[in-house]
Amino acid sequence: MTISVFDLFSVGVGPSSSHTVGPMRAARRFVQELLVQPESGAVVEDVAAVQVELFGSLSATGAGHGTFTAILLGLEGWAAEEILPEQVDERIAAMEATGIVQLGAQLGHRNDITLRVADFIQRPLTHLERHSNAMTLRAVDAQDKLLAEETYYSVGGGFVVADSQNSSTELSADDTQVPYPFRTSAELMAHCRDAGLSVSEVMLANERARRSEDEILDGIWHLWEVMEDCKNSALQREGPLPGGLKVRRRAPDWHAKLWREDPDRSYAYWQEWVNLVALAVNEENASGGRVVTAPTNGAAGIIPAVGFYATHYGPGSTFAKPEDKRRIVTTYLLTAAAIGVLYKEQASISGAEVGCQGEVGSASSMAAAGLCEILGGTPQQVENAAEIAMEHNLGLTCDPISGLVQVPCIERNAIAATKAINAARMALMGDGEHRVTLDDVINTMRETGKDMSHKYKETALGGLAVNVVEC
Repeated sequence: MTISVFDLFSVGVGPSSSHTVGPMRAARRFVQELLVQPESGAVVEDVAAVQVELFGSLSATGAGHGTFTAILLGLEGWAAEEILPEQVDERIAAMEATGIVQLGAQLGHRNDITLRVADFIQRPLTHLERHSNAMTLRAVDAQDKLLAEETYYSVGGGFVVADSQNSSTELSADDTQVPYPFRTSAELMAHCRDAGLSVSEVMLANERARRSEDEILDGIWHLWEVMEDCKNSALQREGPLPGGLKVRRRAPDWHAKLWREDPDRSYAYWQEWVNLVALAVNEENASGGRVVTAPTNGAAGIIPAVGFYATHYGPGSTFAKPEDKRRIVTTYLLTAAAIGVLYKEQASISGAEVGCQGEVGSASSMAAAGLCEILGGTPQQVENAAEIAMEHNLGLTCDPISGLVQVPCIERNAIAATKAINAARMALMGDGEHRVTLDDVINTMRETGKDMSHKYKETALGGLAVNVVEC
């Protein structure tokens, strides 16, 4: 499997990549498979009913993560990368009012069936061996004959694996042959050393095996624009966040206060601005807004927040020309993505599998690496920055109150963003030599996740999720 920057960073809707984006992609893929049945041709029109069965974390916290409605939208053929928040609201309202799902409508084969969330089979305490985030979809005809059945696993960051696929194959990955393949930090550092390339240059060379350089650069800039739009949208919203917690939005008030106190964007206030960006992006995510999985929705505020630091307080950022800003953003996201590959290949970015160390920890590590290269770090210093950031996120649990990506998730992004900046600075103070390698930390994260009780892995059965009384 070859992982692209556009696999690790993709556009979707909130509040969760593994519980919203992944299930939507899986349900859409299920309907797409119905359209290409080798024996009977397009059979969407023959479907009389669809059965949805959810297991483990998808069932336990699905209500708060928008899982159930995401599946209904996926069955209609909506793509997580393209659907807009207003379209989500419109279709969910219609489905709730009528109980009708327009099966395959967005794929050109509309067949109205009756399906409500109340019809879903819930198995929150059943954990399938392959992954905690599991769902089985079945389609039957009017005679109750089984037309299709598939079990999907949402393994983090919007990546989805099907039972019928090889264990190492994911729906959003490909087998493109790249010039610098790597799955460990040791291999990545060897490529940098032998070819005399930076981390971002290695990643860019691999991306060129898939698409033209213009497509790469434009695609990366589009991701950044979505991140910016996500932040800006949050600054315009009012009222509490959706869900029973009634969490107050802070980003609009903080933004107004900062503009009063720091109209010239002085360096003395960098941390306040970084905190604001992280909060804003995650408040928008919690609202079901359009967001970039970076590498997950639950950790989506970290990469934009540290990117804000890089584009506003890094070298050459002051009064930078548009082309200079694009260069900073491109280098930053390519470097971050290269580090993300290591976590995806060797461990996990799924909170349901390894806890929040796999989401916020990975994002903090990726951001630290990207910033370190922007600030002039060598490949060895970049690796050190990534290692420092993750080393101090080890053991981080995923215990969202009420299963909502709000408390402690939103503040956790802000803390992890400033931690990433500090990790980059610490790495730059050294010469790149470090006792603990990034591979050591990634392997430790994986093993820690295996040992962690399932109560602390996105099930809302432990930690803050049970020790804080709901509002």
